[in-house]
Amino acid sequence: MRGSTTRGAAILALALLGSGMASAQVWRSDQGDGSYRNPVLFADYPDPDIIRVGSDYYFVTTTFANAPGLTLLKSKDLVNWRIFSHVVPRLDDRPEYRLDGGKDAYRRGLFAASLRYHDGTFYIAVTPVGQNTRIYRARAPQGPWTMNELDRAAFDPGLFIEGDGTGYIATSIGADGTIRLLKLDPAFRRIVDDRKVHYNAGAEGSKIICRGDFYYLFNAIPRRLGLTVSRARSLYGPWETRPQIDDRSGGHQGALVDTADGKWVGFVMLDAGSIGRTTNISPIFWQDDWPVWGTPDAPDRVPARAAKPVAGYPFAEPAASDDFSARQLGGQWQWNHNPDDSRWSLSARPGFLRLRPTQADNLWRARNTLVQKAQGPRSRAEVKLDIRHVAAGDRCGFGTFGQYSATLSVTRNDRGAASLTMDVLESTEKGPVVDRRMAATPFAGAALWIALDLDFTTDRGRLSYSGDGVRWQAAGGQFPLAFAWRTGTFQGEQMALSCFNARPGNGYLDVDSFTLSAPPADTPRSK
Repeated sequence: MRGSTTRGAAILALALLGSGMASAQVWRSDQGDGSYRNPVLFADYPDPDIIRVGSDYYFVTTTFANAPGLTLLKSKDLVNWRIFSHVVPRLDDRPEYRLDGGKDAYRRGLFAASLRYHDGTFYIAVTPVGQNTRIYRARAPQGPWTMNELDRAAFDPGLFIEGDGTGYIATSIGADGTIRLLKLDPAFRRIVDDRKVHYNAGAEGSKIICRGDFYYLFNAIPRRLGLTVSRARSLYGPWETRPQIDDRSGGHQGALVDTADGKWVGFVMLDAGSIGRTTNISPIFWQDDWPVWGTPDAPDRVPARAAKPVAGYPFAEPAASDDFSARQLGGQWQWNHNPDDSRWSLSARPGFLRLRPTQADNLWRARNTLVQKAQGPRSRAEVKLDIRHVAAGDRCGFGTFGQYSATLSVTRNDRGAASLTMDVLESTEKGPVVDRRMAATPFAGAALWIALDLDFTTDRGRLSYSGDGVRWQAAGGQFPLAFAWRTGTFQGEQMALSCFNARPGNGYLDVDSFTLSAPPADTPRSK
């Protein structure tokens, strides 16, 4: 689960842009000629677990304190993915999940889930930080999902289901490398056996598959950002271990999934700098019943480009842009913690997202910050806002959210005059530190456009604003982008709409639209 801030994948991916097909998309993995390039998801989708059900592939990813939680994506070919659903509408009603009493759940919550399917039912095992392991189940991936809690916490639980329906969880417990195998009762509601089965120094993120006469146990080794595989003829061992790949050769924390025609494909996450953990997939071939990443001509590394594992399916991507005309928020959106549903609406003004300010002194402590994943390697997001009803003391705006949260906000004074400010909030071990980058600048007009330019090849961002969506004014200079698991959100930089006030407020912000695109060709690179 843990990782570094290496930028290698992002830089490599940017170099490949010149050789790929022309596209208006921010990033396009499917090359349209039967091949794909890595990463297949150039955004923060950490701790992947992927399964095949018939001809469909499902992908579950870590969401931490964001709500709704445990995002599911769906694909037909392992390359083109769409956000399909979320398993957990809201996290438990604990104070830290609603930013109550000065507590927060950044870097905690739901992570490293394991997804499996057996006999018509989908199962997910996940261990919320500080709580016992849970088993979610549903007859259909869109839910509804029901949950039962086990009697202990299994770190990074790796769910495995035998052909006869017997369920197991592999776990490194305290991430010391001691792998234990927890056997479940037939209903997957109780642990009926708990045994140490293996030791793999520093291992976590266990995942088990079965092929032929062998079971294969994959483990991430965070201290070297690597992946190992162990094999045995019995789940209880003895296990023999070999190294696989690492971040220099393609990624860590992952496993294999089979295709309907009998091929095997590897998937891993790659620590790619401030964008977060991106997703790579790789052909797999076998030597002496051991999996080898890559191809026989280029073994032991994830290729930058390869033939699509399943041919014939068109380009698809997770949703991003939004005109807020739907009755529900799109799957690309999440709240920074459980939202206060009385402070936002899609129905108060159809076609707009209405955000009423929550009470907070700064962005880090504010509920109802609406986020979605930033996209690499370079992207531009524009929002159109109706600011007529922003009231005195409200701070409503748009920017980034993460280790560095840069926000261009609109507020009003007691006389009703609007002004813009730009702040960069840095999350530190001692708490959030705010750097005012642009002093209060008068702004006249009912509509405000804000643009956010993000360059993940240089880890720099910029904000600008406009009164007509055509003529733009820079705001506050460049700011840093970063990924930090100790002090940030443990996620790549996110794009965020926010509205808060230090006092109870009755104003509101109406968001007309959000548009994500590749930056214009004449946009200078941040340095």
